[in-house]
Amino acid sequence: MSRPFVHQRHAVVLLAGLWIGASLAVAAEPPGPSQAFLREHCFACHAGATRSGGLDLTTLRFDPDDPTSFAAWVKIHDRIRDGEMPPKDAGRPKPAAVRRFLQSTAGPLAAADRARARREGRAVLRRLNRYEYENTLRDLLNAPWLHVKEMLPEDGEAHRFNKSGEALDVSHVQVAGYLGAAELALRQVLETGQARPETRRFYAREQPVLVRKMTYRPGVNTRAERATFPMLGTRAQPEVLEGKAPVTVGASNPVIREQEAFGTVGGTYTGNELRFDRFKCEAPGRYRLRVSAYSFWAGPGEGEKWWIPDRTKTYPGRRNEPVTLYARKPGVQRRLGSFDVSPEPAVHELEVHLLPGDVIWPDAARLFRSRPPNWRNPLATREGMPGVAYRWIEVEGPLPTEKGPDGARILAGDLPLRKAAGGSVEIVSANPTADLERLLQAFLLRAYRRPAREEELQRFVGVSRQALAGGSNFTEALLAGYTAILCSPGFLWVQEQPGRLDSYALSERLAYFLWNSPPDAELRKLAENGLLSQPRVLQAQTTRLLADTRSRRFMDAFLDYWLDLRKIDTTAPDAALYPDYYLDDLLKESAVEETQLFFSELLRRNLPARYLAASDFAMLNERLATHYGLPPVEGGALRRVPLPPDSPRGGLLTQASILKVTANGTTTSPVLRGAWVMERIIGKPPPPPPPSVPAIEPDIRGATTIREQLDKHRSVPECAGCHARIDPAGFALENFDVFGGWRRNYRAVGDGEPVPGFGKNGQPFTFHYAQPVEANGVLPGGEAFRDVRELKRLLVADERQLARNLVRQLATYGTGAPVRFGDRAEIERILDRAKADGYGVRSLIHGIVQSEVFRWK
Repeated sequence: MSRPFVHQRHAVVLLAGLWIGASLAVAAEPPGPSQAFLREHCFACHAGATRSGGLDLTTLRFDPDDPTSFAAWVKIHDRIRDGEMPPKDAGRPKPAAVRRFLQSTAGPLAAADRARARREGRAVLRRLNRYEYENTLRDLLNAPWLHVKEMLPEDGEAHRFNKSGEALDVSHVQVAGYLGAAELALRQVLETGQARPETRRFYAREQPVLVRKMTYRPGVNTRAERATFPMLGTRAQPEVLEGKAPVTVGASNPVIREQEAFGTVGGTYTGNELRFDRFKCEAPGRYRLRVSAYSFWAGPGEGEKWWIPDRTKTYPGRRNEPVTLYARKPGVQRRLGSFDVSPEPAVHELEVHLLPGDVIWPDAARLFRSRPPNWRNPLATREGMPGVAYRWIEVEGPLPTEKGPDGARILAGDLPLRKAAGGSVEIVSANPTADLERLLQAFLLRAYRRPAREEELQRFVGVSRQALAGGSNFTEALLAGYTAILCSPGFLWVQEQPGRLDSYALSERLAYFLWNSPPDAELRKLAENGLLSQPRVLQAQTTRLLADTRSRRFMDAFLDYWLDLRKIDTTAPDAALYPDYYLDDLLKESAVEETQLFFSELLRRNLPARYLAASDFAMLNERLATHYGLPPVEGGALRRVPLPPDSPRGGLLTQASILKVTANGTTTSPVLRGAWVMERIIGKPPPPPPPSVPAIEPDIRGATTIREQLDKHRSVPECAGCHARIDPAGFALENFDVFGGWRRNYRAVGDGEPVPGFGKNGQPFTFHYAQPVEANGVLPGGEAFRDVRELKRLLVADERQLARNLVRQLATYGTGAPVRFGDRAEIERILDRAKADGYGVRSLIHGIVQSEVFRWK
């Protein structure tokens, strides 16, 4: 009786299983994107004949292992994630459906991408870029004064930085550059072995160039003559002007000689060269400069020529004046440092690095730089005008090496040095064959950032022995071997293999990330012992590297490329539209330093990443505070200054350096600035413009505004979508001119009442105010803003996205590879760990270093 029941039960179970299996077979989808989601929300526009944008989702294969298919599905995933697709007018899918679609798509894509990265490596094998090469030579040879990167070709860029092997090619030109740079560095360092420190004083009134500018010629009134004064203390010396007294009393009267000065009411520039030309640096190295100077007040000229100074009337200065020192030689100028001179004579001291041939140029940076014809000093009043007087400059050096062995001693080891015929320095060896191998081995251990193999050493020994056999002396043969090391793949290439980085590769990546230079002895020791991979050790070393002065190399190089600070000189303010900025090096240099010190402050204090968009402080000096229309700040040194509550300043977006590199010197473009903000700050770069659409030509006559021109541009269908994303941030920045000055109206030339005033070049303003600025806009999400203040509040509302973008930029810089799709989960984990610190910049860097993104090639 029971068996039929059992059979019946088995039959029911079997039928139920068949039905369930059949229903599962109907419901099951292949792995990958949800086809049901695509059919319901995407096929109407992207299938068959209706292939909007050329995309047919019915024929697009989902094959994460195929690069073309992978890239297409990543783009689809991101547009749906960001709410850009399906379009709003097509009806928005439910959030749960979107989540399921994203999960079904992201999982296979990320898995395939991670597998590819493990197999091939995230980053392409690369060489050192020219910044890294120069820094590596500086540290290796203990010669921080070396300048060789300009001898190398410009590095290519990929993913915004010069850190990727995709763009860092090697050609015969590159190799020739390395050979020349290495040889120059070695010879300059060797020459320092015989240099002896000395202190020399150069009086201003004994410099030929300055003396010629003070020479009085009756009836001749050149610009240079009107701008220069012989002075004794604060008193003018008309007797010197008239030739009734010598230009200087010289060594015959040391007391008077000490008080003699050369005064000027103009700055230093081509056409008014003020330099201490009796000094020319002979030996490279570190020097101490002392400058005796003070500010003074020049009396006004007579009658209608009151703006031409009376060279016979000078008085004590009325304020401090900033002075900048430059090292100059033909075709090259380097800023050495700055200080403020007061009305009271004082000595100002700087430690600097000088190179052979350098001459010192002082520039009273606030003073004007006249250009013909009919100039007028913009700082002149009917009471007179400010000036700066120089007494002397004292040069001490080259100074001994601060830390570690002297560079020449690194090259020569324990062998003696001597001056050879012709003035060059030679290394003396009694046993050339043995000394060559011994010194090359010691140098190779320092130069390579991993253990060197015996066959590598013998290759370089062979180079030196061949040179010796060919008739070269010991020094030349040794330098040939050293040069070969500095141009070898083991030195030039970053030593990384696919997979998890070993200790040596990790130390190298960490050092070139946070110092832009090679690992030091402590990092190398930890790598040798295999300890660096331990999280606590790695964290401690990250903290140490960030605290070291070499971290400035990282910040400067990172900002040079992330924010384009290196392009600050690419354009110059138009002399007709912006004469108040034209020739203003003090403003330009202050603007760059503001951005560098601002990022340094965020890093040092671990301030939130949202400060990149909006902060309640700025790094200011007198020039920037005046430029920004902020309460006065005294002096040329930049410092942290709190901002008024209603100030539009704060954060990167409104800094003068950023606003200059995103303009062309004549006009501003909301498109360019908007795209820049989207890519660099928000982290959502727009696609490139269609090649067939012409660029907008600026209207410098002021008949139409840029907004009116863009309205016509956006009427082109293929432009409208992208411009809706790009333009809003750019419109918010339209209140800032080509150098970041605040404006309510655009400037124009042509018909119109010129604005009264004179530029730094002494020429009258010829521009007039034209159309008013409109800085309002609407973000793609529908959020409206009236000006940059409101835009910044909208940006910081999504502080995680600002932090996410910074992490991606830092990770790309630090690893030489962009953040891949498979890295995204790790990026989110970095953000999760930093959230408790408000996404502090230092916390984000620590998170990157500890992450799999950083620790895998």
